[in-house]
Formats: sequence, structure tokens, C-alpha cells
Amino acid sequence: MTICLSRQSFILATFVFLLSSADGIRVLPQTSTDSADLYSEYVEAPKYVNGNQCRNPVKGSSFSMCDPSLVHVAMTLDSKYLRGSIASVHSILKHAACPENVYFHFITSVSASSELGDVVRSTFPSLSFKVYPFKNEGRVKQLISSSIRPALEEPLNYARIYLAELLDSCVGRVVYIDSDTVVVDDIWKLWSTSLTGGSRVIGAPEYCHANFANYFNKEFWADPVLSRVFEGKKPCYFNTGVMVMDLGRWRGGDYTKRIEGWMEIQKQRRIYELGSLPPFMLVFGGEIEGIDHRWNQHGLGGDNVVNSCRSLHPGGVSLLHWSGKGKPWVRLDDGRPCPVDHLWAPYDLHRLHRF
Repeated sequence: MTICLSRQSFILATFVFLLSSADGIRVLPQTSTDSADLYSEYVEAPKYVNGNQCRNPVKGSSFSMCDPSLVHVAMTLDSKYLRGSIASVHSILKHAACPENVYFHFITSVSASSELGDVVRSTFPSLSFKVYPFKNEGRVKQLISSSIRPALEEPLNYARIYLAELLDSCVGRVVYIDSDTVVVDDIWKLWSTSLTGGSRVIGAPEYCHANFANYFNKEFWADPVLSRVFEGKKPCYFNTGVMVMDLGRWRGGDYTKRIEGWMEIQKQRRIYELGSLPPFMLVFGGEIEGIDHRWNQHGLGGDNVVNSCRSLHPGGVSLLHWSGKGKPWVRLDDGRPCPVDHLWAPYDLHRLHRF
């Protein structure tokens, strides 16, 4: 399903989303768990099953994440953003043409991996997924420098850099998405994006109208050795919260170490102010496979300092992203939602605060 919205008509889309479901999916009745533990905070999601047009993966003891019919999606899980992650998974399943073919990879802190995995399992009993304790936390903490917002300094915010190491070598491609997103289109369309030229490692929507120079400070631009990284390129801003990643090419190019190298320079020289985005831009700027903007309607959380309301950008919508300081579940619970927050609400599975 694809939706087109203008700034003036996005309110109407609320009702469209509430009534919509993806073609080819049969939804079984919803049930809920009565578990007395902490994780009964979330009701059990409807069971989304493949339509007749889908190639079903092998189930049972023979099931493998290496099955070529699978679409791989990676995201982080932590207690602060868990409600957003649950809603994001729910939205992906609801709009997938073949929901049983979507395999999720969740990266968590080592201390929370078991309990957060239990939450996912109780909320989505039929979900195919694996939880990966982020054992690189100590290594990352040594590389992280202060940012304009404390949330950007969390080690899990850098987990996307290590997906090629964490995921099984048979997983050659993955869609990485942030926890503050909802998908309102078939995730297969994004996952199957062609990375042309035989060399593109990641694909993402680019925003070339933004002033790329502003993402780095005078210390960077005044150093001819550092700034030479963009020589001969036409880099544009891109948001790392939604990316298609070729993990095979990533492993072959040793991109993790290249990003870490820039993080080490940042610790010594202070060449940017944001978190994990600038080192990505330093490595991939000017070499991104551009994806349609409909796959990242970003900035819906306001800017990184002020919890402000934003409108949708003109054009189609396949993925909504509450990047920025404000999160929809917080604003809805506080009774002060932005208009776009009502587009997130239909995917909320929190038992006490569902809208």
C-alpha cells in the first residue's frame, strides 16, 4: 500500500491508516496474554499470515535465517524506546504482503537481551527473530564523544555500524530502521532496492537541499587533509535511521574500521557535533544509492533541541520517522500530541495507553 499526502491533507490520512490493511494478508483474531509479569504491558498482536501469492519459508526444525525467501530487518531494542520498537514491528507486519517472510534482528544491551526478547516473543508469538547482545558496548564507549543531545551518545545508537559483524554471514542484505518509525507500505519494496554500480554499500533517501557543510565545524573544513575526503564527490545529507545495507560489500570493504577511524579523530579534534551520523557521512557521503523520499518522512519529532511539531513533507509516504527530540508515545500520553502523532497511534500495542 502506498499513500500520497500533502501538507493540507495529512490529517485525513489518519482515518485511512486506521481502516487500512495490506493486500494479500489474512488477519486472525487478536488475543492477549494474562501474564502477571512486567511484559504483560503489551497486548498480543494480531497474527499476520502470508497470502497465497507468497513463497513460504521452511518452518519447524529446518527453519533457517539463511532462507532466500526472507526479508531481513534490523533494529535496536532498549527499555526507553521499546514501545516504539513494538509499534514499528507491528506496522511492518501489518503492511507486508508476505509478513511471515520478514525476519527481524534485534540488537540489545547485554544486560537486557533476555527480558526484551521475552517481550517481543510474548507480543508476537509467531515472529521470526533473533536477539543479539551488543557485546561491543565497551569498545564503542571508548570512541563516543559528547553530542548535542544525550540520547545520541548511547552505545546502541552506534550498533548499526556493527551489523556486518553481528549478523550471520549468510545475511547479505538488511534494512536497518530506527525504533521511532512506522512503515505503511510493503517492506519488501525497500529491502529489494537495487544498489547499482556494483559498489554501492548502502542506500538511503538523500536530501541535497540541506547545507552539507553545516554538519562539520570549522576545525574540519580548515584542515585540507581531513576535508579532502569529499574531494571529487557531491555529498548530500542522508539520515542513517533508514538504510538498505549490503553486508557482503560492507564486510569486504572493512567499513566498520573506517567509521571507527573517524570517531577516533573526533575524540582528538572535535570536528562535528552530532552523534553517529557524521562518521557515516564521512565514509559514505557522495557514494549513497538514493532512495525515494517516501521511505523516510523524517523529522516528525521536531529538532534535536526543541520538542516541536512538524508537518509531513509533500509527496508519497511509505515510512514515517519521528527523528528529533519528540516521540509520539510521550506526547500522546501527555495529552499534547502533534497532529502527525495520530498516524503512529494505530500501531501502539501498549496495554494501558493504546489509542
